[in-house]
Amino acid sequence: MGEQKGRSLASKWVKTAALLSHPDIAPHIPPTSRFTADHLRRMLEEHQMVVVKPVKGAGGHGVIKVTRNAAGYYAYTYYSQTKRFTSFKALVGALNRQRRGRAYLIQKGINLATVNGRPIDYRVKYVKTEKGWVYRSMVGRIARQGLFVTNLCRGGRMVTAAQGISKSISSSQVSAKKTKMRELTVLATSVLETKYPGIGQLGFDYGIDKQGDIWIFEVNTRPH
Repeated sequence: MGEQKGRSLASKWVKTAALLSHPDIAPHIPPTSRFTADHLRRMLEEHQMVVVKPVKGAGGHGVIKVTRNAAGYYAYTYYSQTKRFTSFKALVGALNRQRRGRAYLIQKGINLATVNGRPIDYRVKYVKTEKGWVYRSMVGRIARQGLFVTNLCRGGRMVTAAQGISKSISSSQVSAKKTKMRELTVLATSVLETKYPGIGQLGFDYGIDKQGDIWIFEVNTRPH
C-alpha cells in the first residue's frame, strides 16, 4: 500500500485551532493561546505551569516549561537547565531573548503520568494509503532523566504503548486508553482533512495525565 506524503501544515496554531472547533476533541486539548506577555501572565495565574513552544518546530527544540509558585516567583526550564526570576518582567525578557522574534504558543502544562519518575507521552502515526487511512504505529516515549521533553532525538526511550500505559498507570487501562487514542485520531483526522484537503501523514502526540485523562498536545504532518 503506497503512502501519501501529502500536504504539510507547519503551524501548530492552525492545527490546534481546527481541532478546538470540534466539541468532542476540544476537551482533550490543553488550553492554548498565542504567546504574549498578557496571555502568559493570565495563564500562569490560572494554571501555575505552562509550556511555551514555537508555532513552527519539531524535535522538542525551543520548548520551555514555565512555572509560577505561590510566592509569585517564576522559573523556566529549557532542556535540563532551570532559571529562576523574582519578577514577571525579568521572566518575559528572558523568554523573548530565547524566542528571538519567533512566534510561540502557550499551552497549559499537564502533569503527565510517569515511569520511574520520568514523564511519558505517546506518538500515534496515521497515514493515508490507496485503501484509506491506516495506523503505522502507537508508541510510548519516556523522557531522559532530568528532562521534561520526551523526544527520542533528546534521549527519550521508546516503548510500546501497552508497556507505557501499564508502567505509568495500570495494565487494566491499556485497552481503554489505546482505544480512546485511536478514536480521537480518527475523529481529528477527519476534521483536519475536511479543513485542509491533501494531508497524507499525521503524527499525533498524546499525553495521559496522573488522573488518566488523555490530552492531544499537537499534530505533525511530517511525523518521524
